[in-house]
Amino acid sequence: MQIASTAPLRDADDLSLSYTPGVARVCEAIADDPSVADDYTWVSNTVAVITDGSAVLGLGDIGPTASLPVMEGKAILFKQFGGVDAIPLALDVRDPDTFVDTVVRLAPSFGGINLEDIAAPRCFEIERALQARVDIPVFHDDQHGTAIVTLAALLNALALTGRAVEDTKVVISGAGAAGVAIARILQASGIRKLAVVDRGGVIHPGRAGLTPVKAEIAYETSEWGRTGQLSDALDGADVFIGVSGGTVGESAVERMADDAIIFALANPTPEVHPDIARRHARVVATGRSDYPNQINNVLAFPGLFRGALDVRASRVTEGMKVAAARALSELVGDALSESYVIPSPFDERVAPAVAGAVRAAARRDGVARR
Repeated sequence: MQIASTAPLRDADDLSLSYTPGVARVCEAIADDPSVADDYTWVSNTVAVITDGSAVLGLGDIGPTASLPVMEGKAILFKQFGGVDAIPLALDVRDPDTFVDTVVRLAPSFGGINLEDIAAPRCFEIERALQARVDIPVFHDDQHGTAIVTLAALLNALALTGRAVEDTKVVISGAGAAGVAIARILQASGIRKLAVVDRGGVIHPGRAGLTPVKAEIAYETSEWGRTGQLSDALDGADVFIGVSGGTVGESAVERMADDAIIFALANPTPEVHPDIARRHARVVATGRSDYPNQINNVLAFPGLFRGALDVRASRVTEGMKVAAARALSELVGDALSESYVIPSPFDERVAPAVAGAVRAAARRDGVARR
């Protein structure tokens, strides 16, 4: 990574514009009207990629310093796929309130905040509290990026298998950041028969000892009325989405409905090995690049922030996320098949399509400022 100027600096005249006295005129303009900072500084095209290093990839809690390469990599993807400048920041803090206070103080330098690799349930609290205190988009990619791409692939898998969204029975294994976000975006898209499973079994209103977030999920997903363990929930289910990192035996997935859909997204080892999944499912997706149908967050976050920054959105709404997912799913078009339910990250149509859908949704949802 590097920082590069967009203006020439060849002589004394250039220097007088790029630094003193030229910058003073810009400072005075912003002091008179803070909104013009979006026009005269990097704010309108720059995102902070911020972590505490507590849940890095599959490596776990390795701390802020060791997490920095991932933040740098994320920043490169922002630029490569969305034309968005991003600055990696690793914060040496674990208290959620202190984390939020720190980011709030940094926020004037950025047009958006991408939270990354923060452990659950702290990530939920941080995202919610931070968005309440800043008027720029706050987006936890481990939650919502995964959810957007999962929904996009699922919409196409449902079309391929002839299922109606409202009748589809979905089981999510994992109630961490990704699992909770996937549950909520599926509900926002019309899924009603939904069960979320953790180590203790199906999360339902009658279960004791639930965290506040899991208690919300229990209430929100109570319509289907499933209880018991994962194998019980999978009995007759149409869709399995794994974001847990555990292992699901073949005896459990063979209980699913005909033409099942299995998204086993744990990396590097999927919850259900693709060879096993294909014996019992018509559509199989993983988080890996060496199998078809990779659920890769890079399909979502560059275009989403591109669109949000373009309209100077104050936040990312559920409507913007669903719009991004639908735009992704529509790119597959007539090429839809069991091995192609989601486009490639290198499809040049992806980021523009997502950005356009996000811009339109931000305006519909009343969070756009231009």
